[in-house]
Amino acid sequence: MPFEINPTVAIPDDLIEFRAVRASGPGGQNVNKVSNAVELRFDSARWDALWPNARARLERLAGRRMTSEGLIVIDAQRLRSLEQNRADALERLRSMIAEALIEPKPRRKTKPTRASKVRRIEGKVQRGKVKTLRSKRFDD
Repeated sequence: MPFEINPTVAIPDDLIEFRAVRASGPGGQNVNKVSNAVELRFDSARWDALWPNARARLERLAGRRMTSEGLIVIDAQRLRSLEQNRADALERLRSMIAEALIEPKPRRKTKPTRASKVRRIEGKVQRGKVKTLRSKRFDD
């Protein structure tokens, strides 16, 4: 069953791999015995459904989590159980890809209005007057 990102986009299961690893940090003896952290590996290079613009945005969003081969590695160890960490890793992958699929709105150039230009010049004149009044005057 494919992993669904949104109603129109899904990732095939063979591109996602999970590995149970030992969590780092505090936790007493339990952290040394139990592998409850999850390492999710997603092969984005083999995923054909992603168009080039979204792939570039995904690379930027993934940052150092993406390897040179296009493999995205997500470590999840915030929660106590393996199942919760697995769900957390999948949710983080889903949100990253969903954000990459959103096409940014193009910026439209705008010009300042005439009134805003007038306000800016009036403000500059007012500041100049204040500075003139504060300056020292020498009588000859």
